[in-house]
Amino acid sequence: MAYQTFRQEYLQVPPVTRAYTTACVLTTAAVQLELITPFQLYFNPELIFKHFQVWRLITNYLFFGPVGFNFLFNMIFLYRYCRMLEEGSFRGRTADFVFMFIFGGLLMTVFGLFVNLVFLGQAFTIMLVYVWSRRNPYVRMNFFGLLIFQAPFLPWVLMGFSLLLGNSIIVDLLGIAVGHIYFFLEDVFPNQPGGRRLLRTPSVLKAIFDTPEDDPNYNPLPEERPGGFAWGEGQRLGG
Repeated sequence: MAYQTFRQEYLQVPPVTRAYTTACVLTTAAVQLELITPFQLYFNPELIFKHFQVWRLITNYLFFGPVGFNFLFNMIFLYRYCRMLEEGSFRGRTADFVFMFIFGGLLMTVFGLFVNLVFLGQAFTIMLVYVWSRRNPYVRMNFFGLLIFQAPFLPWVLMGFSLLLGNSIIVDLLGIAVGHIYFFLEDVFPNQPGGRRLLRTPSVLKAIFDTPEDDPNYNPLPEERPGGFAWGEGQRLGG
Protein backbone atom coordinates (compact mmCIF):
# COMPACT_ATOMS: atom_id res chain seq x y z
CA MET A 1 0.00 0.00 0.00
CA ALA A 2 2.79 2.40 0.95
CA TYR A 3 4.63 1.56 -2.27
CA GLN A 4 1.51 2.20 -4.36
CA THR A 5 0.94 5.55 -2.62
CA PHE A 6 4.55 6.57 -3.13
CA ARG A 7 4.46 5.48 -6.77
CA GLN A 8 1.27 7.44 -7.39
CA GLU A 9 2.68 10.58 -5.76
CA TYR A 10 5.96 10.19 -7.62
CA LEU A 11 4.24 9.89 -10.99
CA GLN A 12 2.22 13.03 -10.28
CA VAL A 13 5.42 15.09 -10.16
CA PRO A 14 5.83 16.86 -13.53
CA PRO A 15 8.34 15.13 -15.84
CA VAL A 16 11.25 17.58 -15.89
CA THR A 17 11.21 18.06 -12.12
CA ARG A 18 10.88 14.33 -11.60
CA ALA A 19 13.76 13.51 -13.93
CA TYR A 20 16.15 16.13 -12.52
CA THR A 21 15.52 15.51 -8.81
CA THR A 22 15.65 11.74 -9.33
CA ALA A 23 18.98 12.05 -11.16
CA CYS A 24 20.36 14.17 -8.30
CA VAL A 25 19.23 11.71 -5.62
CA LEU A 26 20.52 8.66 -7.53
CA THR A 27 23.88 10.35 -8.16
CA THR A 28 24.25 11.15 -4.47
CA ALA A 29 23.24 7.60 -3.55
CA ALA A 30 25.84 6.19 -5.96
CA VAL A 31 28.52 8.35 -4.33
CA GLN A 32 27.40 7.34 -0.83
CA LEU A 33 27.57 3.67 -1.84
CA GLU A 34 31.05 4.32 -3.33
CA LEU A 35 29.96 3.13 -6.76
CA ILE A 36 31.39 6.36 -8.14
CA THR A 37 33.40 9.21 -6.66
CA PRO A 38 32.94 12.99 -6.88
CA PHE A 39 36.24 13.10 -8.79
CA GLN A 40 34.47 11.42 -11.70
CA LEU A 41 31.70 14.03 -11.68
CA TYR A 42 33.14 17.48 -11.07
CA PHE A 43 33.47 20.28 -13.61
CA ASN A 44 36.98 20.30 -15.09
CA PRO A 45 37.40 22.13 -18.43
CA GLU A 46 40.72 20.44 -19.16
CA LEU A 47 39.30 16.94 -18.73
CA ILE A 48 36.22 17.89 -20.73
CA PHE A 49 37.85 19.53 -23.71
CA LYS A 50 41.23 17.79 -23.81
CA HIS A 51 40.30 14.31 -22.63
CA PHE A 52 36.70 14.34 -23.95
CA GLN A 53 35.09 13.49 -20.60
CA VAL A 54 31.96 15.28 -21.78
CA TRP A 55 29.71 13.66 -19.17
CA ARG A 56 31.12 16.16 -16.68
CA LEU A 57 29.10 18.89 -18.41
CA ILE A 58 26.00 17.21 -16.95
CA THR A 59 27.17 15.35 -13.83
CA ASN A 60 28.50 18.49 -12.15
CA TYR A 61 24.85 19.62 -11.93
CA LEU A 62 23.73 16.37 -10.26
CA PHE A 63 25.90 16.19 -7.13
CA PHE A 64 25.19 18.43 -4.14
CA GLY A 65 27.64 16.90 -1.69
CA PRO A 66 27.25 14.08 0.85
CA VAL A 67 23.92 13.49 2.54
CA GLY A 68 23.48 16.09 5.26
CA PHE A 69 21.84 19.44 5.98
CA ASN A 70 23.28 21.15 2.91
CA PHE A 71 22.12 18.34 0.61
CA LEU A 72 18.59 18.25 2.08
CA PHE A 73 18.32 22.05 1.99
CA ASN A 74 19.27 22.13 -1.69
CA MET A 75 17.01 19.20 -2.61
CA ILE A 76 13.99 20.79 -0.93
CA PHE A 77 14.49 24.10 -2.71
CA LEU A 78 15.30 22.42 -6.02
CA TYR A 79 12.19 20.25 -5.88
CA ARG A 80 9.81 22.98 -4.69
CA TYR A 81 10.76 25.76 -7.06
CA CYS A 82 11.48 23.57 -10.06
CA ARG A 83 8.06 21.97 -9.65
CA MET A 84 6.26 25.28 -9.13
CA LEU A 85 7.85 26.73 -12.26
CA GLU A 86 6.88 23.67 -14.28
CA GLU A 87 3.32 23.70 -12.94
CA GLY A 88 3.01 27.49 -13.02
CA SER A 89 4.40 29.70 -15.77
CA PHE A 90 5.59 26.65 -17.76
CA ARG A 91 2.34 24.72 -17.43
CA GLY A 92 1.74 22.96 -20.76
CA ARG A 93 5.09 24.25 -22.07
CA THR A 94 7.46 21.41 -21.19
CA ALA A 95 9.65 22.10 -24.23
CA ASP A 96 10.12 25.73 -23.15
CA PHE A 97 11.06 24.53 -19.66
CA VAL A 98 13.61 22.08 -21.05
CA PHE A 99 15.00 24.89 -23.21
CA MET A 100 15.39 27.05 -20.09
CA PHE A 101 17.36 24.20 -18.53
CA ILE A 102 19.60 23.97 -21.60
CA PHE A 103 20.08 27.73 -21.92
CA GLY A 104 20.75 28.19 -18.20
CA GLY A 105 23.09 25.21 -18.09
CA LEU A 106 25.11 26.32 -21.11
CA LEU A 107 25.41 29.91 -19.86
CA MET A 108 26.37 28.73 -16.39
CA THR A 109 28.98 26.41 -17.87
CA VAL A 110 30.52 29.31 -19.81
CA PHE A 111 30.63 31.43 -16.65
CA GLY A 112 32.01 28.41 -14.79
CA LEU A 113 35.13 28.58 -16.95
CA PHE A 114 36.05 31.83 -15.20
CA VAL A 115 35.17 30.98 -11.59
CA ASN A 116 36.62 28.32 -9.33
CA LEU A 117 33.55 26.10 -8.98
CA VAL A 118 33.59 22.35 -9.45
CA PHE A 119 29.86 21.68 -8.97
CA LEU A 120 27.18 23.98 -10.39
CA GLY A 121 23.99 22.31 -9.13
CA GLN A 122 23.48 24.77 -6.28
CA ALA A 123 23.89 27.73 -8.64
CA PHE A 124 21.34 26.10 -10.96
CA THR A 125 18.88 25.84 -8.06
CA ILE A 126 19.34 29.55 -7.30
CA MET A 127 18.63 30.29 -10.97
CA LEU A 128 15.30 28.44 -10.71
CA VAL A 129 14.46 30.26 -7.48
CA TYR A 130 15.30 33.59 -9.09
CA VAL A 131 13.10 33.04 -12.14
CA TRP A 132 10.19 31.86 -9.99
CA SER A 133 10.58 34.79 -7.59
CA ARG A 134 10.56 37.36 -10.40
CA ARG A 135 7.46 35.80 -11.95
CA ASN A 136 5.63 35.80 -8.61
CA PRO A 137 6.49 39.25 -7.23
CA TYR A 138 3.45 39.52 -4.96
CA VAL A 139 4.04 36.34 -2.96
CA ARG A 140 5.00 37.11 0.62
CA MET A 141 7.72 34.88 2.09
CA ASN A 142 8.48 33.86 5.68
CA PHE A 143 12.07 32.78 6.19
CA PHE A 144 12.60 30.73 9.38
CA GLY A 145 9.92 32.84 11.01
CA LEU A 146 12.44 35.69 11.27
CA LEU A 147 12.06 37.60 8.01
CA ILE A 148 8.95 38.50 6.03
CA PHE A 149 9.55 39.80 2.54
CA GLN A 150 8.24 39.60 -1.00
CA ALA A 151 9.36 36.81 -3.32
CA PRO A 152 11.86 38.81 -5.48
CA PHE A 153 14.09 39.17 -2.41
CA LEU A 154 14.27 35.41 -1.82
CA PRO A 155 17.49 34.74 -3.82
CA TRP A 156 19.25 37.54 -1.94
CA VAL A 157 18.03 36.22 1.42
CA LEU A 158 19.38 32.79 0.49
CA MET A 159 22.70 34.38 -0.43
CA GLY A 160 22.82 36.09 2.97
CA PHE A 161 22.01 32.76 4.63
CA SER A 162 24.89 31.13 2.76
CA LEU A 163 27.17 33.91 3.92
CA LEU A 164 26.12 33.34 7.54
CA LEU A 165 26.94 29.64 7.16
CA GLY A 166 30.41 30.57 5.94
CA ASN A 167 29.84 29.45 2.35
CA SER A 168 31.06 31.26 -0.74
CA ILE A 169 28.49 33.59 -2.26
CA ILE A 170 29.99 33.09 -5.73
CA VAL A 171 27.59 30.18 -6.23
CA ASP A 172 24.57 32.32 -5.39
CA LEU A 173 25.76 35.25 -7.48
CA LEU A 174 26.28 32.96 -10.48
CA GLY A 175 22.75 31.55 -10.15
CA ILE A 176 21.26 35.03 -9.75
CA ALA A 177 23.18 36.34 -12.77
CA VAL A 178 22.09 33.51 -15.07
CA GLY A 179 18.52 33.67 -13.77
CA HIS A 180 18.39 37.41 -14.39
CA ILE A 181 19.73 37.06 -17.93
CA TYR A 182 17.06 34.47 -18.74
CA PHE A 183 14.30 36.52 -17.10
CA PHE A 184 15.38 39.68 -18.92
CA LEU A 185 15.57 38.01 -22.34
CA GLU A 186 12.32 36.07 -21.89
CA ASP A 187 10.09 38.39 -19.85
CA VAL A 188 11.44 41.94 -19.98
CA PHE A 189 13.11 42.69 -23.30
CA PRO A 190 10.29 41.36 -25.55
CA ASN A 191 7.89 43.81 -23.86
CA GLN A 192 10.11 46.86 -24.33
CA PRO A 193 9.61 49.30 -27.22
CA GLY A 194 11.47 47.79 -30.15
CA GLY A 195 12.13 44.61 -28.21
CA ARG A 196 11.56 41.09 -29.45
CA ARG A 197 11.81 37.58 -28.16
CA LEU A 198 15.38 36.36 -28.61
CA LEU A 199 14.98 32.98 -26.94
CA ARG A 200 12.98 30.63 -29.13
CA THR A 201 12.53 26.99 -28.25
CA PRO A 202 13.75 24.75 -31.11
CA SER A 203 10.96 22.93 -32.90
CA VAL A 204 12.65 19.59 -32.23
CA LEU A 205 12.17 20.11 -28.48
CA LYS A 206 8.52 21.02 -29.01
CA ALA A 207 8.01 17.87 -31.07
CA ILE A 208 9.56 15.73 -28.33
CA PHE A 209 8.16 17.25 -25.16
CA ASP A 210 4.96 19.16 -25.87
CA THR A 211 1.71 17.22 -25.86
CA PRO A 212 -1.60 18.71 -27.03
CA GLU A 213 -3.70 17.36 -24.17
CA ASP A 214 -3.44 17.84 -20.41
CA ASP A 215 -3.54 14.90 -18.06
CA PRO A 216 -6.93 15.05 -16.25
CA ASN A 217 -5.38 13.32 -13.21
CA TYR A 218 -2.58 15.89 -12.92
CA ASN A 219 -2.39 17.44 -9.43
CA PRO A 220 -0.46 20.74 -9.45
CA LEU A 221 1.50 21.87 -6.43
CA PRO A 222 -0.19 24.99 -4.96
CA GLU A 223 1.84 28.15 -5.31
CA GLU A 224 0.14 29.66 -2.27
CA ARG A 225 2.71 27.86 -0.09
CA PRO A 226 5.91 28.25 -2.12
CA GLY A 227 8.33 27.25 0.62
CA GLY A 228 6.46 24.33 2.12
CA PHE A 229 8.60 24.68 5.25
CA ALA A 230 9.24 27.41 7.80
CA TRP A 231 12.17 28.87 5.88
CA GLY A 232 10.27 29.36 2.64
CA GLU A 233 6.61 29.56 3.48
CA GLY A 234 4.59 32.26 1.82
CA GLN A 235 1.24 33.58 0.79
CA ARG A 236 -0.04 36.03 -1.76
CA LEU A 237 -0.46 39.59 -0.60
CA GLY A 238 -4.05 40.35 0.21
CA GLY A 239 -4.79 36.65 0.73
